[in-house]
Amino acid sequence: MKKKIPKFKSEAEEQKFWSEADSTEYIDWKKAKRMVLPNLKPSIRTISLRLPESMLEELKLLANKRDVPYQSLLKMFLSERIEKELKYV
Repeated sequence: MKKKIPKFKSEAEEQKFWSEADSTEYIDWKKAKRMVLPNLKPSIRTISLRLPESMLEELKLLANKRDVPYQSLLKMFLSERIEKELKYV
């Protein structure tokens, strides 16, 4: 018999619980099914990033050529580089 999953007062409380708990004590993963959640949006956090003005202007120029916002282009560049780096870790 698996343990009963507690009720949580907040998402933060639930995150803390699952970061410390062994999920196999609560969930029978052999019965799990894959799901696609197309409307699920990733959590985002706003950060402050200092860049040389020349780098920012070049980024904006590249973004303009691709007809995308420069912030989106920066996220694409970071995502590509992170994926590349993780392949070699």
